Amino acid sequence: MTGHRLRLLLIVLVAINLRPAVTAVGPLLDEIRRQLHLSGAAAGAMTTLPLVCFGLYGLIAPFLRRSPAPETLLVAAMGLLTATLLIRIIPVTAVLFAGSLVAGVAISIGNIAVPAIIKRDYPERVTTVTAVYTVAVTVGAAGASALAVPVEHGLHSSWRLPLALLAIPALVAGLAWLPRMLRTRGQGASAPGGHGELWRDKLAWQVTAFMGLQSLLAYAVIGWMPTICIDRGMGREAAGYAVSLVSLTQAVGAMAVPIFERRLTDQRPLVGAVVVLNLVGFAGIAWAPVGSVWVWAVVLGIGQGVAFAAALSFLGLRAPDAHTARQLSGMAQGVGYVLAATGPLVLGALHDAAGSWTLPMIIMLGVAILTGLPGLAAGRNRTVLPHRAPAAREAAHAANWPLAQSNSR
Repeated sequence: MTGHRLRLLLIVLVAINLRPAVTAVGPLLDEIRRQLHLSGAAAGAMTTLPLVCFGLYGLIAPFLRRSPAPETLLVAAMGLLTATLLIRIIPVTAVLFAGSLVAGVAISIGNIAVPAIIKRDYPERVTTVTAVYTVAVTVGAAGASALAVPVEHGLHSSWRLPLALLAIPALVAGLAWLPRMLRTRGQGASAPGGHGELWRDKLAWQVTAFMGLQSLLAYAVIGWMPTICIDRGMGREAAGYAVSLVSLTQAVGAMAVPIFERRLTDQRPLVGAVVVLNLVGFAGIAWAPVGSVWVWAVVLGIGQGVAFAAALSFLGLRAPDAHTARQLSGMAQGVGYVLAATGPLVLGALHDAAGSWTLPMIIMLGVAILTGLPGLAAGRNRTVLPHRAPAAREAAHAANWPLAQSNSR
């Protein structure tokens, strides 16, 4: 296996672990609520806690004296995630909530490290490799969502065992990255520096807003779509399959991004498609006959797959070099996921207050429209901190490491 293919496989191994700790909770949430006597807002917090932390490392990285190498970050992330997933089997409510929070911290480290690795190792294939990474993330999310209830029933267990079993692939990913971490130990660490300048960049904020809003819609689906489907008359397993169908079809949307992107001058048409698909998908799931949920799940999944792949691609495409890509990744995901985390919590609170899903879903349609504003701005072919681009190209040339033409496209 060539070096590039091996690195890509290692990226995939990490990617499939970056969502199951959250998505597996959705199909089990109704049972968790009953057993732990949780309110709608408290149940929403169950899925919100890790989301709040999804970008936490990106927020604290600027304050570190030196930033560890990405390989070190990934081994640390998978090790922490493995331990946290095992801890969640302890039958104490506070431990479950604490475990969810720490799982989010572990995921945040992987979220920030991978885009920087993609920009560093695949500068001419940012969109394509990001699409593969996105597919792996969505497949991991879909698998966890689809299998949570069947595994629970098949093993005649409670909801705790399916959550604990997620530690196995996380451990495998951590062990797979360990040799590479040991080979690169002492290399690649860098002073964070320059974040203040990035945070004053308008394009950086547009990328951040798009990341946050599209993630808010995605995590609203992860957190509450199973419950919405159950409230509309679907069985628990069928509701889990519906959410997993959204995740699986996200893979289709993600892989479509590099195909269509080659035929486009920039990514704005992709953002327009995202807005339309999200609007149609959310409206169909909320108000179309319940038997047609499968159709709307496909529509919504494709839209969210395109959105996620585009948002992650912006982290590399809009950065002039790998160092800036890591900074932009930290900013966009740090702020964006905090924004996204409000989705499940607010939806749960609104449902409790209104007694139905009508108002929450109307708000989701408004957010779907709002996503287009920063997305269209971020979709233009520009880079953040454009004065860094010449220096980045000179450094790449000196290292015999070619950068892609026109913002790595």
